[in-house]
Amino acid sequence: MGPRRPRRAALALLAALPWAVGSFAAGALRAGAEERPRFEVRDATAALPMRCEGRFAQGGMAVCLAEPDARITIGEAETRADETGEFVLGFDRDAPAEESIRLVVPDGRVFTGRLPITPRRFDVSRIDGLPPSQVDQFTKEQLARIEASTARKERGDRSRAALHAFRDRFARPLAARRTSPFGAQRILNGVPARPHYGVDLAAPVGTPIVAPADGVVALADSDLYFEGAMIVLDHGQGFLSKYLHVSRIDVEAGSRVRRGQTIGAVGSRGRSTGPHLCWRLKWRDRNLDPELWLADGAGAVAEKEPR
Repeated sequence: MGPRRPRRAALALLAALPWAVGSFAAGALRAGAEERPRFEVRDATAALPMRCEGRFAQGGMAVCLAEPDARITIGEAETRADETGEFVLGFDRDAPAEESIRLVVPDGRVFTGRLPITPRRFDVSRIDGLPPSQVDQFTKEQLARIEASTARKERGDRSRAALHAFRDRFARPLAARRTSPFGAQRILNGVPARPHYGVDLAAPVGTPIVAPADGVVALADSDLYFEGAMIVLDHGQGFLSKYLHVSRIDVEAGSRVRRGQTIGAVGSRGRSTGPHLCWRLKWRDRNLDPELWLADGAGAVAEKEPR
């Protein structure tokens, strides 16, 4: 029995690509960069048998092509190329200046290298007037609820849908004013907290939220402590978009959704001071900036000043 057609097609495409020793050519990520920037991933000592497109910056992501069933490790995160050779990578908000990468192809050959990651500047966001029970003072009952919420969220984060929707740039989940950007350092009631791993979009309660791309519902939970109610969509291989504080959930866990389909509505449940959508993106344990994957090219990043 011959190899599967997707595998033959992927191998043919890889064979046609020019492999060479060279440096990583990412270019500057600045406002006005082309909508779908293309990068070649190469190691300084040996070419990596893969090609990627995306944003190699803190909070960024890339869709890559390698030999089908190749195993990839970047930092501590692991993934595998599917039968077409495609896989997705994500770079955390606090990613280091370089990430180590290891790729093992099915015949056992091992390739290693390092990926330079562009640093970014992040805002400081201050929120006052929150109840102490939403910041740092919790009763035993509240701690038990937080623990139960965390367990359910972790189950959703383990989703690995067999989809390729991650290859499509996102549509916006709603047309709204952005009130807080991704990655802002949070000061809650004057107390430094974890960075904000989402993009806040202000809109009235009940405003419809639509899926930015095809996906499978990994979580639809209306009783989470901090998030209030949250929907999580898996766009393939654990590339997860999240919708927090919603007032209504219109989908069920395990169901398929299509790009543009209404999945819920804006609310203000959980740790929230007013109606808005907190839109997040996650891959493995890495927090990503969903605006960097928008189809309209609105995801330009602000780089850190050179030292």
